[in-house]
Amino acid sequence: MGSDKVTVPDLTSRKPGGARITVVTAYDATFARLFDAAGVDALLVGDSLGMVIQGHANTLPVTLDEICYHGRAVARATTRAHIIGDLPFLSYQVSVPQAIESAGRLLKDGGCESVKLEGGAAVVAQVAAIVAAGIPVMGHLGLTPQSVHAFGGFRVQGRGEPAEQRLLEDALALEQAGAFAIVLESIPPNLAARVTAALRIPTIGIGAGPACDGQVLVGHDLLGLETRLRPRFVKRFAELGAAVTSAARAYVDEVRAGTFPAEEHCFSAVATPKPSKENA
Repeated sequence: MGSDKVTVPDLTSRKPGGARITVVTAYDATFARLFDAAGVDALLVGDSLGMVIQGHANTLPVTLDEICYHGRAVARATTRAHIIGDLPFLSYQVSVPQAIESAGRLLKDGGCESVKLEGGAAVVAQVAAIVAAGIPVMGHLGLTPQSVHAFGGFRVQGRGEPAEQRLLEDALALEQAGAFAIVLESIPPNLAARVTAALRIPTIGIGAGPACDGQVLVGHDLLGLETRLRPRFVKRFAELGAAVTSAARAYVDEVRAGTFPAEEHCFSAVATPKPSKENA
């Protein structure tokens, strides 16, 4: 583990100085290694893998075992970034003991260094208990994907003064319970700015405007690998989906034409002798 390993105290210390936090989702060793090398501060092993990796319509089918599996892959390839694991649907809502056990599994079996869960006042008992067990917790407010059916779809939240006040109260409750940061998803920028100013802990925005203390994006979205959906809040920093299709099409064409593999892709019938120590 490198000396520049990003920790929870490192992330929380950014708030007073205004240094922005960067978070990207990662679900496997390859992308974890690449994002880590790019200097991303934290990798989120998100339950978004249900939609991005598994092809589900929402995040609800994802299990704790699956987060642990993907977390281990991410952890093997990461040397610098902090690793956050999502607590999936019904892995923490049933009871406080269940929440502690699930969070502990993400650290013991999943290679994660902190956990994230959705909800406000309804989950403060779980947050406080998990934190008391020595496990850092990141909150998540606004559009919480595990509540997609209650919201009637993936819709912007926090519109209107009553909704704004509820979200602010939830954020303050999470901070009081010991959360070290809070994701704010799909809420108006003015509300995100209001919440960010009211909290001592960092806010991480996704579709919440520029006033948050950091930002998070799904890795496949920022790379342009997700071609079916294009949320308004996503900036595609590359168009790798088109590049992948183009490369695969070229492979198909060359195989069918008999031009791949060429001579340089084949092995010689005679083994090349290894250089001796005298000639090395």
